[in-house]
Amino acid sequence: MTEQTHAFQAEVSRLLHIVVHSLYSEKEIFLRELISNASDACDRLRYLALTRPELLDGGGELLVTLEADSDHGTLVIADNGIGMNREELAENLGTIARSGTAAFLQQLSGDAVRDMSLIGQFGVGFYSAFMVASRVDVYSRKAGETQGWHWSSEGSGTFSIGEAADVARGTRILLRLREDAREFLERASLERIVRRYSDHIALPILLREGGKEERLNRAAALWTRPRAEISPEQYTDFYRHVSHGFDEPWATIHQRAEGKIEYAALLFIPSQPPFDLFNPDRKHAVKLYVRRVFITDDCQDLIPPYLRFLRGIVDSEDLPLNVSREMLQENPVLARIRHALVKRVFSELETRAKEDQAGYLAFWRQFGAVLKEGIYEDFENRERILKLARFQSSGSDGLISLEEYLARMKPGQEAIYFIAADRIDAALRSPQIEGFRAKGVEVLLLADPVDDFWVGTGLSYEGKPFRSVTRAGADLDRIAADPEQAQTQPAEAPDESESATLIALFRQSLGDQVKDVRLSRRLTDSPVCLVAAEGDMDMHLARVLRRARQIEGETPRILEINGTHPLIRQLAAMARAGGQAERIGEAAHLLLDQARILEGEAPADPGAFARRLADAVARALVA
Repeated sequence: MTEQTHAFQAEVSRLLHIVVHSLYSEKEIFLRELISNASDACDRLRYLALTRPELLDGGGELLVTLEADSDHGTLVIADNGIGMNREELAENLGTIARSGTAAFLQQLSGDAVRDMSLIGQFGVGFYSAFMVASRVDVYSRKAGETQGWHWSSEGSGTFSIGEAADVARGTRILLRLREDAREFLERASLERIVRRYSDHIALPILLREGGKEERLNRAAALWTRPRAEISPEQYTDFYRHVSHGFDEPWATIHQRAEGKIEYAALLFIPSQPPFDLFNPDRKHAVKLYVRRVFITDDCQDLIPPYLRFLRGIVDSEDLPLNVSREMLQENPVLARIRHALVKRVFSELETRAKEDQAGYLAFWRQFGAVLKEGIYEDFENRERILKLARFQSSGSDGLISLEEYLARMKPGQEAIYFIAADRIDAALRSPQIEGFRAKGVEVLLLADPVDDFWVGTGLSYEGKPFRSVTRAGADLDRIAADPEQAQTQPAEAPDESESATLIALFRQSLGDQVKDVRLSRRLTDSPVCLVAAEGDMDMHLARVLRRARQIEGETPRILEINGTHPLIRQLAAMARAGGQAERIGEAAHLLLDQARILEGEAPADPGAFARRLADAVARALVA
């Protein structure tokens, strides 16, 4: 078969341009990425060889080798791992088969340090080779196959693939270095980079020079060593190896369990969120080993989805070495390990929340939206998550805990009040919280997508139920007014009989567009608002589900009117005087549309709304 030339996937071409022209401040990271890929290839071969030992024939000890040729300006990174065939070379090196690529590329900018940290997180570390190389040649033969292949590119938008003879099992990457990258041919530079970034790779990394070989790393699994022997710098380097990040870990959990089950875990909580944190698949990135042998990085039963920000490894002594992914799904040992790991992570978070409040608040701002998914999904641990949760509220500029909320509850208050919205500022502007603010009652402001779901599960905290302020039954009458807020209290609402005629005309005019019209006890400044009837779906949740096309149509809401507002008082007087039914009907429709707009929804009939508004303005100008 002759050599064929192919175009890179569009996203790869753009990425290569960014890599070559924008990411030069940390060029040395290319070596970490290529060594990491080589290590993964050896790990995968070792696992496959458990059931197919013939795959290891003729390859010798699994290892990674480096060869530098100063005369020709080339650097070779080679491994004798699983290797790739033609299709895998085209797929792995010509496309980015990872969801979220477009969003990832939109985040790239000229900020070299930040952008460099993104490369590994999205599985595109191979392309970092073009930061230092004018041309990259890859020679590879897949284990168990006889045909070798040659992949080549100058990073200019195309690559070629053709057959190659005399290719050893594994992958050999030859970089033709640019003049400004010749430092990576020096022995001292290679040794420094390997020991900084790859010292804990659990297989030998050899430097071949002048017919001799020298090991550059210790090739010892870091998680098997006692914590007292490991420095913070070594933990950080290992974290960067497993996370492909550049940040430092916010927390390190190094645990060894002995007894009924034995395992070692080295887990990290990042200080910066990975860019795939909110991918729909919600997969974690913790690797599973069995007796120091890599098994999989796709064991989703190992860590619950709401802890997917964790990075690191778990090494079990009790799982069978040839365990398959199907067996893992139902393995009771794995279930016990998962339970213990979750418990340990919560213990770490609880300690941090007490001893490092500022650091914990920074963690919550980064990962709280993910951790709150556990309130909805994990019945066993939801109480612990609620204690760890921090919220924005109408009564505080910063984040508060539920313990702080309970301590500030008003006499007569029997519920934890909240409002869900798309944004915090929208929640603060909502008319539904006016009466609560006037009485000094704190309202939790919820703006994360998961909030709509966990608050609707009938939860309570310390015996206090969560209650939406957008429900019609949110009764403020039993809550004592805050003396400090007395000057902001609304005037005594008029007797309902004064507004009875107006309410009747509103009901008649609006018909089935609303479920009811009634006087409000919650409004102080706004003339109207919409609220959900008891038993109906929360208004914001319904809006979210309509956007996702999970429900069709709209549920009529209750229109509450503020009997103390000047506009409502004037309309009530017109209704009592009689003869103004048509104008009052027009006002009812305008006010309903106003209430819908305040809820972030469009008027039911934008054309009719515009006409009524123009008529109202014209009458006001004439008067």
